[in-house]
Amino acid sequence: MLHHLLKLIWKRKTRNLMLSLEILLAFVIVFAIAAFATYYHRLYQLPVGFQYQAMWSVTIETRGNGALKSDPQIYDKIRRGLLALPEVEQVGFASFPVYEMSSITSKFTLPDGSRPLVSSELEVSDDFFAAAGMTLVAGNWFSAADDGAAATPVVINRSLAAHLFPDGDPVGRRFSEKAHEGKATHLYKVSGVVDEFRNQGEYMAPVNFMLKRFVPQAVDYGLNAIVLKVKPGTPRAFESTLNRQLKQVHGDWSYTISPVADLRSAMLRLQLIPLLIMSVIAAFLLLMVGFGLFGVLWQHTTQRIPELGLRRAIGASAVDIYRQIVAEQLLLSTLAMVVALALLVQLPLTGALSGMLSWSVFGTATALSMSVIYLLSLLCSLYPGWRAARLSPTQALHYE
Repeated sequence: MLHHLLKLIWKRKTRNLMLSLEILLAFVIVFAIAAFATYYHRLYQLPVGFQYQAMWSVTIETRGNGALKSDPQIYDKIRRGLLALPEVEQVGFASFPVYEMSSITSKFTLPDGSRPLVSSELEVSDDFFAAAGMTLVAGNWFSAADDGAAATPVVINRSLAAHLFPDGDPVGRRFSEKAHEGKATHLYKVSGVVDEFRNQGEYMAPVNFMLKRFVPQAVDYGLNAIVLKVKPGTPRAFESTLNRQLKQVHGDWSYTISPVADLRSAMLRLQLIPLLIMSVIAAFLLLMVGFGLFGVLWQHTTQRIPELGLRRAIGASAVDIYRQIVAEQLLLSTLAMVVALALLVQLPLTGALSGMLSWSVFGTATALSMSVIYLLSLLCSLYPGWRAARLSPTQALHYE
């Protein structure tokens, strides 16, 4: 049966060429959407490294002579003022808030210059980890006990630890920032290791990340993001109370206050926009391909009425005709998808999209895409097949 169907498809190869190209194009489009969706889904399942549910974020906006300076008294005053509120449990400071499209990257190596790499970084206060609800997998958080240390204490994620120290425990070991523009090399010491930290949320690709200790008296700049851990059930109306308290600390600054859950929702919507746009375009193109496929199949079936009538005349049943039309279309779709896969498989083989298109993502996207194309082909062939199966041998043999 398969051999017979392949012969029929080959004899009509000129007519089937355009149909095959349409199926191939549809498969590539669906594959791209499926690959993106699979990749995003897997990213969403990974831990972000902090607990956003009970977090609030405050961004300090300074102006004029009231600019935020590296003064320990300012941070202590802010901290004590906020902890005086019954809703606030923990207060920490950071270079920028989580769930914001901000990043800082630098180049690092071991002290001897080996294992060069790029890592994202975030400067935080000692109490940031408690405010963010983070969990250690090795070592300790940095604290006031690290004051005066020759190397800046840092907390790194597993990825950075694996790249810098694949040969053993990273806790207590040192690495350095590559010197540039005449600046001296800065030395860091690993205080602790966390599983992951993705400051831009669930759809951020895992990267090397380090959180380094902020010491006000050791630098000439300040941190303008406040991270608060509040009691569960704190209402949004707490924003006005928080703003009044901050105004008492420094009245000529302005403050942008948001529950981190709101920042998360906004960030997820922003990150999903490209996938949604691609999905709408793909749905429109699939609809066009479906209409075209249906029309071509109808036309081909009409042109084959004498052939199908002859089969009926020599004993083929209506079910046999129906199965033939559907099977031919599914086989034609299979051949087109095989050609498409022969092209697409070059992506994971060459590593062109290694950050996104792993073999597992490729396999899942392939299965999803083939399912969609087979379903589309089946739906488009049902009516032409049913119409052909209803032909009586007499009608077919008298067709002109």
